[in-house]
Amino acid sequence: MEQAHAETTAESSASERLLSPAEVAEQFGVDVRTVARWEHDGRLTAIRTLGGHRRYLHREVVVLLAARAKGTA
Repeated sequence: MEQAHAETTAESSASERLLSPAEVAEQFGVDVRTVARWEHDGRLTAIRTLGGHRRYLHREVVVLLAARAKGTA
């Protein structure tokens, strides 16, 4: 049972949409350096590709956008 859950979790993680720093910056209307600063501050979690490029989880970006809209970010 645990193995099946782990496989399902891995599959969901693999299908999670990842955004580039430029895509995140465009959604917020900020510079890509601001996105990197948010990562450094802990607002966003970066996943590194095999080539070392940063990618951000779409769901985290949506949460941050919602918080920003409410004025809490």
